[in-house]
Amino acid sequence: MQESELINRLRNKDEEAFRIIFNDNQKKVTNACYRLVNDIDIAEDLTQEVFIKVFSSFEQFRGDSQLSTWIYRIAITKSLDHLRAQKRKKRLAILKYFSGNEEKQIEIEAPEDQRPDALMDNSERMKVLNDVLNTLPENQRIAFSLSKYDEMSSKEIAEVLATTVSAVESLIYRAKNNLEKKLYNYYRKQFD
Repeated sequence: MQESELINRLRNKDEEAFRIIFNDNQKKVTNACYRLVNDIDIAEDLTQEVFIKVFSSFEQFRGDSQLSTWIYRIAITKSLDHLRAQKRKKRLAILKYFSGNEEKQIEIEAPEDQRPDALMDNSERMKVLNDVLNTLPENQRIAFSLSKYDEMSSKEIAEVLATTVSAVESLIYRAKNNLEKKLYNYYRKQFD
């Protein structure tokens, strides 16, 4: 089925068209969310939220870009909103803790082997790379991830991030340089 036909059917709230869109994009959206939030359960929840938004607010799709680009943009926005909410919760928890209004809580992370990247390659290098990637500025991390993991072109990334192609290329270039420096420093410390 052509994308234009799917779009017309989605505008009429056709559930079969939505199912097709979901099946075609679900794994990509989950992976994009996961790379930002680093928790598979949260990524799956965010994926559901993304597709609920796609279905409930499809009239907002203007057709300026491909449908998959619009869906990616929603996924990135939902993931970043989640991260911002988590930061606010942590700040609030710290304030409550120091003001004596809350008992001390210990946060336990999920075991390393439950992460999708651990299933693919359970090496220390992958963990180090992810840790270093997460230290990059948000816009660099997103551009780099969409380029390297999702194999999107600079033009597609520019549409997702609502910026120019040259800005995306600059973000990816800076991300690569920052990754190289941080990885070099990490490994130099390991072997000194």
